[in-house]
Amino acid sequence: MNEKDDMFDLDNLSDEEIRDEFKSQYDSEVKVDNGKEYVEERLWEKVERIGRKISFAKDIKALFNYMIDPSVAWYRKSIVVGALIYFISPIDTIPDIAPLIGYLDDLGVITAVLKYMGSELIPYYN
Repeated sequence: MNEKDDMFDLDNLSDEEIRDEFKSQYDSEVKVDNGKEYVEERLWEKVERIGRKISFAKDIKALFNYMIDPSVAWYRKSIVVGALIYFISPIDTIPDIAPLIGYLDDLGVITAVLKYMGSELIPYYN
């Protein structure tokens, strides 16, 4: 995705539509920031608690490093924030209490995000 795909045509919008578009983008950035704070508060607690049970802890750390990078656009971070909130959330498709299979849904979500983000995440594994 390039920058041009993310921009809208100002020439064809009224002043009110332009204000609404900027307000909408600002609101989305605030939502991502709120989700980021939620993840930062709860992620490490869960990783410490279950880190030995899961094989994808290094991927969680890479996603977290990506999320806190100030050079990453908010809309890219929103994908990662959503996945990490799902990982942290006690409400899952398959409850984490279930032995062995309890983390399969979390693994599926994290794997999907890793696949989607591709090589963009490689530098964040350090």
